[in-house]
Amino acid sequence: MTTEVSEKPKMPKGSHSIGKDLRKIVLLFFGVLLFSCGEKVVEEPENLIPKEKMTLILHDLAVLNATKSSFKHVLDNNDIKIMEFLYRKHQIDSVQFSQSDLYYASIPLEYQEIYEKVEAILEKKKNAIKEKEQKKTDSIRKSREKKNDSLKKSNKDKKKSPNT
Repeated sequence: MTTEVSEKPKMPKGSHSIGKDLRKIVLLFFGVLLFSCGEKVVEEPENLIPKEKMTLILHDLAVLNATKSSFKHVLDNNDIKIMEFLYRKHQIDSVQFSQSDLYYASIPLEYQEIYEKVEAILEKKKNAIKEKEQKKTDSIRKSREKKNDSLKKSNKDKKKSPNT
């Protein structure tokens, strides 16, 4: 049996400097990328909707869109246009909403924070509704149990008393 010893391929002269050059280019690229992420892509509008109010508007929009998907006929019959309703309710106009939405969307972490607050509000309301439904269900169950106990007791009393 013969064993072959393979030689390590020799690196061409100057290839070590190519690795350093590539490293410098990559570092430069990431430096530029980080710097550009720090720049404001969209300037803050003069009439920017505050984050708290924007959260409430987006919450209402989510609720109304859910309503639209389930009860479109109700909105149509009452001639309710979602966006017009939101503008009137929150005393804003379409330009102010669009500019504010675009501005917040250009700052992903702030936009994410707004949407997480919207989700938290929706979850809180969902849990409150579930809790009310559970209380109602428990109340109905207790009422039925009480009625059934009462009927059982009445039937036992009839069986105990002699027929006249």
